[in-house]
Amino acid sequence: MAERSATYQQFWPFYLREHAEAGTRYMHYAGTLIGTTILLAALLTQTWWAVLLWPLTGYGFAWVSHAFIERNKPATFIHPFWSFISDYRMTALAFTGRLKPELVKAGVLDHPHAHAAE
Repeated sequence: MAERSATYQQFWPFYLREHAEAGTRYMHYAGTLIGTTILLAALLTQTWWAVLLWPLTGYGFAWVSHAFIERNKPATFIHPFWSFISDYRMTALAFTGRLKPELVKAGVLDHPHAHAAE
């Protein structure tokens, strides 16, 4: 699916398939959580220059994982907004124990009892 998806419902399984390696997902979780922490701290302390570190951190972790673990192009280049939303969705689902069924539906894992490292 190199072309743009017509709907977010079509994009979401593609996004998950582009994050098939557990290491890629872990790097995304780290970037999302560290970046969000930096953003919140910058807003709370009114350190406005530090707001710039939020996307650098989040995308930095993600892009490194795509280059060296997944070896594919980040979905950000196809759908920037949907990719951004999906980073937070994937992280939230992983931390609440609900990501594995989504990975199965997307064809990343063969069956619900497969080890997802989640």
